[in-house]
Amino acid sequence: MAKQIYTPTPARIKAIGIGGAGSNAITRMVRENIKGVDFIAMNTDGQALALAEAPTRVQLGEKLTRGLGAGGDHRVGDKAADESRGIIEDLVQGADMIFVAAGMGGGTGTGGIPVVAEVAKQSGALTIAVVTKPFTFEGAHRAQVAEEGLINLSSKVDTLIIIPNDRLLQLCDAKTSVDNAFRLADDALLLGVQAISEVVTIPGLINLDFADIKSVMKDAGPAWMSVGKASGQSRAAEAAKAALASPLLDVSVNGSTGVLFNITGGPSLTLFECNEAAQVISQAVDPNANIVFGVVFDPKMDSEVRI
Repeated sequence: MAKQIYTPTPARIKAIGIGGAGSNAITRMVRENIKGVDFIAMNTDGQALALAEAPTRVQLGEKLTRGLGAGGDHRVGDKAADESRGIIEDLVQGADMIFVAAGMGGGTGTGGIPVVAEVAKQSGALTIAVVTKPFTFEGAHRAQVAEEGLINLSSKVDTLIIIPNDRLLQLCDAKTSVDNAFRLADDALLLGVQAISEVVTIPGLINLDFADIKSVMKDAGPAWMSVGKASGQSRAAEAAKAALASPLLDVSVNGSTGVLFNITGGPSLTLFECNEAAQVISQAVDPNANIVFGVVFDPKMDSEVRI
């Protein structure tokens, strides 16, 4: 009798960027060569979509907008995505986890992401939205549109990660250009997807499987993300403290009931250091919190640790 060998099937992960900011973030992810993720860009603007570097690109609402964009109207973005619902349904089939990313406040991203998220969640996939809120300098109207979009989106996903763009300004200096500020916002979307997906897709000292991720993020509601880096003595613990104090956090982590974090370091990273970092984080959250973490090696990192 032949001996059966069990070969685990890796979780199938898809990342979908909707609108300008979402598609830009997908392009950044492709350039970062993130492994184990299928990338898809969706837009109503045909010219902008042509510049996206995703292997799969979808023009939303081809009949409605004729590739000319949503004109900043989220209602057009909603109708355009709804027109393309059948295409979206085909693309999300078979995925275990789906990220949807967009910048809120505009037309295609704000209107389209709830439709895409709804289809993704209905397919049975763990659905995680990573979105940015507009800078204050973009005006009150855009902020209001973003808030309405977030309310609509929140019921369509398992986890909603919101990154306030104004918080990114705390990572800039006075000479940062408007263009570079928006690039930071795109990078923040990238970071949200990359941090979670790499916990599953990259082998490490402590590996997590999809079930671990699902235990924290299934029907979790609002969530926040941050990043901390440190080098030198007590680098892992200091990186954890930096993550807890990150400007990206819109709220305190005190009392959090679910925590997912990933420790990335070079070959010199030790289990003792990982334990130090875990203790810093566990002491800051609810004593009964469900804490899930992974440890990943990156040969390019030597003295630095990232959490």
